Amino acid sequence: MRIGIVGIGGVGGYYGGKLAMAYVGKGTHEVIFIARGETLETIRKNGLRLISTEGEYTISPTLASYNPEEIGPLDLVIFTMKSYGLDGAARMLAGNIHRDTVVLPLLNGVNIAERLRKVLPDCHVLNGCVYISSHIRSPGVIEDKVRRNLLVFGPDRNEDVEKFRPVEKILQEAGINARLEENANIAIWTKYIFVETLAGMTSLEGKTAGAVLEKEESREMLRGMIQEVESVGRAKGVNLPGDIVESTMKKVASIPYGTTTSMQLDHQRGNPLELDIFAGYIVEAGKALGVATPLHERVCKGLTKGTA
Repeated sequence: MRIGIVGIGGVGGYYGGKLAMAYVGKGTHEVIFIARGETLETIRKNGLRLISTEGEYTISPTLASYNPEEIGPLDLVIFTMKSYGLDGAARMLAGNIHRDTVVLPLLNGVNIAERLRKVLPDCHVLNGCVYISSHIRSPGVIEDKVRRNLLVFGPDRNEDVEKFRPVEKILQEAGINARLEENANIAIWTKYIFVETLAGMTSLEGKTAGAVLEKEESREMLRGMIQEVESVGRAKGVNLPGDIVESTMKKVASIPYGTTTSMQLDHQRGNPLELDIFAGYIVEAGKALGVATPLHERVCKGLTKGTA
């Protein structure tokens, strides 16, 4: 199988590194890193350096490229980049993807599979999410200090889950804690409710997770945002746990006081924001489903215009 990892950042670098370490040069699967810029040049010159609880490794993929003609046909494609680069990357690789290709996105959104199907209609698009804390130390250097990461994936519509067992086996035999589920939507939405609302609040207020919870007004806005996402999810037919609001609030309270979010840091640095899969998506989905989302509208307005 020819496996393409699109985006060699914290997530793609970790999982791509694990796959390359397990299979490259073993006569089994080919692992292609699809990256560009300084990351691509560093990997071509020095390989990918992975620093984890298991040790430090320098890994070379079968190929590192951003040229579709050089990349060739792909049987499994794992998308891991920021959401604003997703559609362009999918269009670029459309000619490398065939009718039997399995496409697995590992972004934080809940509408990623829908978006990919619009660009890649003639392949198997799954849904997935990860619980991981890996990050880029520098281009081509990925650090992960958590021993137990988790990757959950599966079809988000009526498909035979068993035909994707070979993908699960490839991931697991590479030492990846991967779990194929008949319907991955519950796991994906459960994570999304936590990540999306916390990203919105920390970015809007420029405060850490602990500081958000400290202030009653901010804490109640966070709770209200969680309720809005829950309402949108249920309107879309997602069978979320009955205690999802309280369990999400407890999850936020359990993380370190000084925790910042990726979107908060991007906002502070003036980088593009993933509003298209976070607050912006909830506002659009709410309008389409007849669900009011005034708190998410406030977040969108504040992060777009710089005022709350």
